[in-house]
Amino acid sequence: MKRRDFVKLSSLGTTAIILDGCKTKDSSEKKQIVYPVAGENIKVISTWNSGIEANKVAFRILENNGLALDAIEKGLNITESDLENTSVGIGGLPDANGEVTLDACIMDHEFNCGSVSYLKNIENPISVARKVMEDTPHVMLSGKGAYDFAIQKKFKHKELLTESSKLKWEEWKQENKNVLPAINHENHDTIAMIALDGKGNLSTGCTTSGWAYKLAGRVGDSPIIGAGVYSDNEVGAACATGLGEAIIKICGSHAIVELMRNGSSPQEACRIAIERIKKSNKDLKDLQVGFIAMNKKGEIGSYSLYSGFNYAYQDVQESKLIDSKYDLEWEE
Repeated sequence: MKRRDFVKLSSLGTTAIILDGCKTKDSSEKKQIVYPVAGENIKVISTWNSGIEANKVAFRILENNGLALDAIEKGLNITESDLENTSVGIGGLPDANGEVTLDACIMDHEFNCGSVSYLKNIENPISVARKVMEDTPHVMLSGKGAYDFAIQKKFKHKELLTESSKLKWEEWKQENKNVLPAINHENHDTIAMIALDGKGNLSTGCTTSGWAYKLAGRVGDSPIIGAGVYSDNEVGAACATGLGEAIIKICGSHAIVELMRNGSSPQEACRIAIERIKKSNKDLKDLQVGFIAMNKKGEIGSYSLYSGFNYAYQDVQESKLIDSKYDLEWEE
């Protein structure tokens, strides 16, 4: 046998041994993905004190091995259906023409997302946003198109303007016509939420009736993926509340996730985003913005421009309202 023939046969033999070894290993050992035990690190955070009750509903889903996406939807439904909450869903304060228009978006752990804007007469826009995500090739539906889609999907027509909100609007028309209320800790819109489930997956969502007495047709950051919310399951998630026009300018939630990707903690990422808000707005008067964030490890962060912002936190051990760190003191 010539030397080169021997080398060729030896190489083939070695390859056969390696392949056979791989085959034996694959056939004898089934690959299993081991997820964290549900309850170990599951948690949910949401903006403002209305988040306390929303979190409770969301957390019940998580502790029963439910998906973060389901927790977001069902948790935010609670606030949307709260007649006493004037910034979200039914009972929300109307636009300048006296019409309640709603915005919402939702995003799961696989970059799937859905959104509705300028939606009228539907009580739970976050659920319509999820239907847009799951049942259409689109990300956002708006106005009458969003309403028609919701009716097609068996959502019920609902009058959203309550007597209480109507009275407030009429008072505004008489006393402060053409002057929009300041966005602060007493007057704000939006509930935004982030959930981490037992499989280690993150989802986020946001729902609002928008800036009280806004111009008809105005849409803020809440239904805009990357502004109002953003999630990357390898990194973390973030969401926003406050003056949407300022948040849109810096793509606030996406900016925070990218900062976390580059090594910032959730807390530091939120703080840097607020610095960008300050740099991109010449007049900071009546301009409140707050961010919350959670990374893949379940670490939490929040930061706001002015004092007065807080967020609700829920895990297996406790439910509480946490005052956010901030840059500027709010002056009454």
